[in-house]
Amino acid sequence: MDNRWKNALYSLLLIVALISVWRWRETNKSKTGSLIVEPMMIKGETMGTTYHITYFDDKKRNFKGSIDSLLILVNKSINNYDPESEVSRFNKSKSSFVYSLPYFPPAIDKALEVAKASNGAFDPTVMPLVYAWGFGSKKDKPIPTQSQIDSIKLFIGFEKINFNTDSIWKANSKVQLDFGGIGQGYGADVMTDFLKAKGIKNMLVELGGEGMACGINLKSGKPWELGILDPNSKQDSLFFTAYVKLSNRSFTTSGNYFNYRIIDGKKYSHTIDPQTGYQAERAILSSSVFAADASTADAWATAFMVMGHEKAIELLKQHPELDVFFVYTSPVGIIETYYTQGLKDYIELKQSKL
Repeated sequence: MDNRWKNALYSLLLIVALISVWRWRETNKSKTGSLIVEPMMIKGETMGTTYHITYFDDKKRNFKGSIDSLLILVNKSINNYDPESEVSRFNKSKSSFVYSLPYFPPAIDKALEVAKASNGAFDPTVMPLVYAWGFGSKKDKPIPTQSQIDSIKLFIGFEKINFNTDSIWKANSKVQLDFGGIGQGYGADVMTDFLKAKGIKNMLVELGGEGMACGINLKSGKPWELGILDPNSKQDSLFFTAYVKLSNRSFTTSGNYFNYRIIDGKKYSHTIDPQTGYQAERAILSSSVFAADASTADAWATAFMVMGHEKAIELLKQHPELDVFFVYTSPVGIIETYYTQGLKDYIELKQSKL
């Protein structure tokens, strides 16, 4: 899936680091009863990134073939890079589109839910603006003018989209949908639901840096432990700002530090504010969100990057179902962190190298 909304490399490095932490911290001799518990581990490529799944199954079933087949269908529904996907055909349509796969309605339902709750900070119709700033297929585009941005903003807005159980339609023929801000989380949810239907209760599902931790890591007998990459990490020097223990919760992290363009010496972030049409220049450096499902966490992580940590913290008072960990720059240039009380007993902060 298109990673324009979030840092694809950041997500990839994050999960590589998570796997390294998991292997390093767990012993090879942990037991349940008299049997050594060994997980099944599968991985693959999808949505322009990778996925990794660790799960425990007494029957030692390998679900990779089924997972890959399932992800092909999900991509055929919501992948903007596939010109024949349902979302691409909707974007090229003049008004309405009738979908045939079951994966479009849940994704757009969640996208519009978070768009409304975030007052438009997350908006699945922002794609024309993202493309205008050169974060689409054509990355050498010049900086858009104010008049170009004003023209594009006329067909930006989640309220211009309506849907029901069998079709979706738009108020303006130029309106386009981009599932880049929710697609990977949604893909992780689809995989998680599939494995649950197969009787799997203990698993760590990750797709592009977001996913779901279900049950516990039976090898250690403890919750799954994830590392949150420090925003000052470089591609060849990775370190963490925190570790989080999770059980039956989703996870995702958004950040701006690797995904940007430099034009005439100025850095332009890929995080576009749908309401202004310009980069969301905020003090927030990274937004990690933990929720009941990965689709929700994915969309909210983008929304918080757009609105900034101060507005996000205020808005979170209305959403006790969400937990967050923010890294941001204070007014005097000091790197600080914030996390919700729901993470108090599950988060371990590390000394930042910032």
